[in-house]
Amino acid sequence: MRDPRPHLGEPTALDLLNTRWMSSDGLQDLLSDVDGVRCWLATNGLADRCQADDEVRSALVATREAILAVVEHRSTDDLNAVLDRGRIRRTLGESGPQELADVPQPWLAPWLAADNLLSLLGDAPDRIKQCAHEHCVLWFYDTSKNGARRWCSMALCGNRAKAARHYAAKRD
Repeated sequence: MRDPRPHLGEPTALDLLNTRWMSSDGLQDLLSDVDGVRCWLATNGLADRCQADDEVRSALVATREAILAVVEHRSTDDLNAVLDRGRIRRTLGESGPQELADVPQPWLAPWLAADNLLSLLGDAPDRIKQCAHEHCVLWFYDTSKNGARRWCSMALCGNRAKAARHYAAKRD
């Protein structure tokens, strides 16, 4: 299954948020079924580590809501509950020190997304942004030099906003 979402390539935590998006048919949800879970796992390079089933789907949806609560500054409780399901196990292997996620299925993929959010928050929390287009629900990590990016995608929402301003100016 080809990933049908309009915006890909964000860090895992934000990519999980972006499993809901607006289309001309209204709000879409990639995680509405197991095929969508399989697609999301493949897009994020987790298909070989995580199974796609209803239990994983449920865990991903709960984690998506927990991440949303954090980025909207509502609550950290649910995210901490996801993080409590696993830990980083440090070991010394043949190639040197290693950090391994020690998380039971079905929580591995959701836990990795929650852990990724911690990294983003630790690096630059102000770079986690929601698209400024009024009808867009997508999130992105602003990697622009000055941190002034406003759109999930210039080709998608940025051009829509520019076109709307252009047509409004012509009408005046």
